[in-house]
Amino acid sequence: MSSTCYDLSVIRGQLRQFIENLGHEPVMSDYNDVLFDPREHTHTSCIDEVAGADAVVVIIGSRFGGKSVPSALQKVDLEGLAGVSKSNELLKAKDNISVTQLEVLKAVERSVPVFAFVDERVMHDHATYERNKGKPIADLIEYSSIEKLETAKYIFEFINFLRHRVTNNGITTFNKLQDIEDALKKQWSGLFQKLLLEQRAKQQEGRRIDALTEQFEDLKAAILTAVGGSKNEKEVARGVVRFRKLLDLLMSFDLQEYSFLFGPAIPWSELLRRIEVVDFLRVSPVEDERGIRRPVVRWIRADGTFYEVDRMFDPADMSSEWDAFMRIDEDSRAVIYDALAEMRSIPARRFVRHIPLTPEEADERNRQRVMPEFEPAT
Repeated sequence: MSSTCYDLSVIRGQLRQFIENLGHEPVMSDYNDVLFDPREHTHTSCIDEVAGADAVVVIIGSRFGGKSVPSALQKVDLEGLAGVSKSNELLKAKDNISVTQLEVLKAVERSVPVFAFVDERVMHDHATYERNKGKPIADLIEYSSIEKLETAKYIFEFINFLRHRVTNNGITTFNKLQDIEDALKKQWSGLFQKLLLEQRAKQQEGRRIDALTEQFEDLKAAILTAVGGSKNEKEVARGVVRFRKLLDLLMSFDLQEYSFLFGPAIPWSELLRRIEVVDFLRVSPVEDERGIRRPVVRWIRADGTFYEVDRMFDPADMSSEWDAFMRIDEDSRAVIYDALAEMRSIPARRFVRHIPLTPEEADERNRQRVMPEFEPAT
């Protein structure tokens, strides 16, 4: 539980009892739940403790609290957090980050869920701050909810950082303790229900995959058994089975012509040049047109747009499969392609979508290369 202690001690004590009654273990510095390593500053010990937490409850009230010492600040990669929120004024003021704020930033860095609660009086003054930010009058405004006027900006920008995060950006205002308890009960119960639902769905999906795998193995055995005895025919049969995934991907790019597939062998880098791909970027799961969240890899094109490709077509795997496909003689490749093209019933856009790249995503691409072993095509 992260908050200033002096002004919120009563709420902290009551919430501690609430959390224990739910069967959880609260970790609170004012109850010596934090290991205060005698070799470290207490601020640093608090930051270290966050990494082992399953969730962080942060309560934002009228006080800023103590500023973090340099050794504690070094425990958090503030520059690395710049991309997780659209509001980063808090991160720019390194000398004015409180211990409470730094604990939450550490939680964000380690992907620990944060449940944020803001005193409704503070939230009301935050709205006033937002309306006047950047105006000459801004520095003259007094906020009745904030104990020290000089700390108002840093409290309000902390709220901005939390509410403008790309994920986990929910904020709940409270007037009394019961508001926090009611919200936590609903949120934690909802998470438990979602876990059970996802577990059932995962089990069902596992059973479907097992059934499909067994059917595929039966089909593979039937194909290889039915094929005649010539070496070429067996190679084609094996190719239809092995390279279906590779050719599904290539046909999803919806190219004008595919004759290069059964012409003289070309390397993977040349294939990337033909589809104008220069880089790869792994991203968080995205929601497709059916509302299903799918993990994807973006195949970045030279023109700044990108192909959004199902992550089951991992570029490293496809590179190896391409090399193996190119080692087959040209006639066999042509037969394999024709057979799979006739069998293909999946819409071309099922696995690949062509999407423009926003300026923000272009910047992110320059900071993060998902597969550096692939040199950009020339």
